[in-house]
Amino acid sequence: MAENNESPANEPARRIRYRGSSVTRTPQKATRPVARAAGRSFRSAASKPVRSVVILSMVAGLIATVALPAYAAWQPSSGAAAVTTQQVAEGNAQSLVVASNAADVSLSRSSYDATTSDEIAKKKAEEAAAARAASASASASTRVSVDLSMVAPGSGQVRWPVTHFTYTEENLFRPPIRPDHNGFDMLAPQGTPIYAAAAGVVRVSQDGYGGYGEAIVIDSVIGGQLVSTLYGHMIHGGRQVDVGATVSAGQLIGLVGSTGSSTANHCHFEVEINGTLVDPLAWLNANAS
Repeated sequence: MAENNESPANEPARRIRYRGSSVTRTPQKATRPVARAAGRSFRSAASKPVRSVVILSMVAGLIATVALPAYAAWQPSSGAAAVTTQQVAEGNAQSLVVASNAADVSLSRSSYDATTSDEIAKKKAEEAAAARAASASASASTRVSVDLSMVAPGSGQVRWPVTHFTYTEENLFRPPIRPDHNGFDMLAPQGTPIYAAAAGVVRVSQDGYGGYGEAIVIDSVIGGQLVSTLYGHMIHGGRQVDVGATVSAGQLIGLVGSTGSSTANHCHFEVEINGTLVDPLAWLNANAS
């Protein structure tokens, strides 16, 4: 009868004697089920890194799917013209686009432009005053030296503007025949003194006063009437009074010249009474003394 050498897993240890010695035999545990369990544990541990790699790949693909098309749509095509920072900002008025080469600049209040009507008016007034001051300064610096103590002969309210002169028929006041000539031309050598025909206030003292060249206009009141007298074609630097100056009858105001629309040295003299032009020679003959 053959012996059964395989013991059950739960067989208790038996002691066997061999010639005076004893050996304890321990039953062997089943190994095959353990091996299968170890195999399952190995497969589970190996599958975890694989799943992590798959998940990361899916996330990266999702990012590429969303971000890359949007970035590509924003980029200009290779054949498109270069776009400036100003053109980028045109589509959105609320955008602020600053060029990479922009530099900080310090500004002072004095460099700002006027932004209100009051500031603009004030600025214009200041500029006009500065221009008048510059003109007056330039006139004073270029003014011809003359004896200002000279006065026209006579004692009446009206004096002759030039005391020694000549004239021809063409120099007379005849508007119907010569509408472009509203005065009386008194021919005299260059530098001959010109006097105020009447006391008054200087309204115009200007170089380049239209075709009159260097000219002066004086407003006077004579016999209750407003009388304006004009003296044209003076020599450059020959004006001796400025705008706003008060002059007396017979006071020296300038020197004969040929500036403006002139072909010879003379004093072009005009007279307006209450805004109406009159014959200057007839007016002088009737009133000068």
